[in-house]
Amino acid sequence: MTGELEGAGAEEHPKRSARRRRRRRRKPTQAADAQARSTSQDQQSPEPQEPAPGKAGKAGRKKPHRTSGTKKAAGKKRTRAKRPTPGKGPVQKEVSAGGVIYRRGDEGIEVVLASRRTRRGDLAWGLAKGGIEEGETIEDAAVREVREETGLAGEIEADLGDTKYFYVWDDVRIRKTVHFFLMHHTGGDTDDRDDEMEEVRWFPLERALKRAAYRGERDVLQRAAELLR
Repeated sequence: MTGELEGAGAEEHPKRSARRRRRRRRKPTQAADAQARSTSQDQQSPEPQEPAPGKAGKAGRKKPHRTSGTKKAAGKKRTRAKRPTPGKGPVQKEVSAGGVIYRRGDEGIEVVLASRRTRRGDLAWGLAKGGIEEGETIEDAAVREVREETGLAGEIEADLGDTKYFYVWDDVRIRKTVHFFLMHHTGGDTDDRDDEMEEVRWFPLERALKRAAYRGERDVLQRAAELLR
């Protein structure tokens, strides 16, 4: 009886040990458990993504760096913009005198116009005029200039006022004032004029008002016409 119990106990003991060993093998160690959790987290964690556009994205952007070449180009643009325009410097003043010389004939009142070439080569008809020399009065200068540029002599009858305009000569702005006088013809010949004028001709007054090239001189002729009618 005792031997049977001992035999039974001896047969039952190895089975328990094997069962315990099998249970122990099923339990993972702490190191294996940690490694498994780490592997699981790596597999489940999503890949990093770029931030969505918004305030955070704008804040993270950097402005493009301006190179020295860009600065030089900007400096050149500013320099070109500030470059002075020709004729924008100091203004010089000039004073001249001239006249409207007229005669009365069978066909009515005629006045003299003289023509000269412009810088562009165009033929421009206008009134005789020129600068005032030292020691001259405005009236004396007007009579002399009419005689030199038209070859005709005249006597002053009335003051026709003045005309003012700007022009540019050798990149210098000049503000010119020309005083005009009404003169009646007393003699002379148009062939005796100087070479400055290309042609000198008598025109009917109404036609001269249209033929004169410059508006200021047309206004002077209009004032002469009002006095002569």
